[in-house]
Amino acid sequence: MTSSDSGAAPPDRTTRDLDDAVSVFLQQRGRLFGIAYRVLGSVTEAEDVVQEVWLRWQKTDRSVVDNPVGFLSTTTTRLAINVAHSARVRRESYIGPWLPEPVDTSADPEVGAERAEALELALLLVLERLNPTERAAYVLREAFDYGYPEIAAMLRLSLANVRKIVSRARRHVLDETRAPVDTAEHRRLLNAFVTAARTGDVASLEALLTPDAVSLSDGNGVRGCARVPVLSAAGVARLSSHRSGWRDTETEAVAANGRPGVLISREGRPFAFLTVVASQEGIHQVLWVFNPDKIAAFLGSRSRGAAALG
Repeated sequence: MTSSDSGAAPPDRTTRDLDDAVSVFLQQRGRLFGIAYRVLGSVTEAEDVVQEVWLRWQKTDRSVVDNPVGFLSTTTTRLAINVAHSARVRRESYIGPWLPEPVDTSADPEVGAERAEALELALLLVLERLNPTERAAYVLREAFDYGYPEIAAMLRLSLANVRKIVSRARRHVLDETRAPVDTAEHRRLLNAFVTAARTGDVASLEALLTPDAVSLSDGNGVRGCARVPVLSAAGVARLSSHRSGWRDTETEAVAANGRPGVLISREGRPFAFLTVVASQEGIHQVLWVFNPDKIAAFLGSRSRGAAALG
């Protein structure tokens, strides 16, 4: 039977080509989002980068692309670096500490589609102190296991330079981080912290904290949000146990960036996210996110699912 006999014309070459392009992109979307998010520390900016990659992939003469996966990864990396440069300028006017946008890794498989390295909020915050190219090189090597020659081609740098950049970034991370506790202990410490804070038990809070503990509150000018880091166990305990901040609130355990966190709501409306960073010595960082846009991005990451290709 011919196609004319069946009454259905075979798909033309253009349709097949676009179908193939969609298939390749969707297969790689999780990796692309993971790269962009780790470089930028922002769900919203990472989504924008991935959408721009899709648009460029549509417009590219794909017949001359020998390595579609390499093309997509390279385009994502370079766009993320460009956005990171402009984001650094924008963040100079940010009010108070800036923290990465948390993402729900239990409901959002895309960001966790690859290895968990360079995903935790505390590490993303450390990476923010590197320049965007250093950050991208570290992410590509440590989180996605790209080879040095591949990274050199993606970043348009020499092989020797890439090796130096990654080595320098590793040293910076090691100098700025402490060996973390496992997930179960992290959850126990976080739950104990929230319980003590809600009941105003300052002594118990201090016992959970290291002497050099610091609390960072990201609100970008939200009323009542600390605009400077709060230092010392005593200072963090007093701030965290402020009773008016906990009045009439509900808490929900969430998984954010591969670690336990808490979403705090009032009258059913989430307004804050909380997590801690802990080592065997205790909690040494308390991270609060009050910025409404970042809370909205976190909630969006819980239900985003497959991206719409508009």
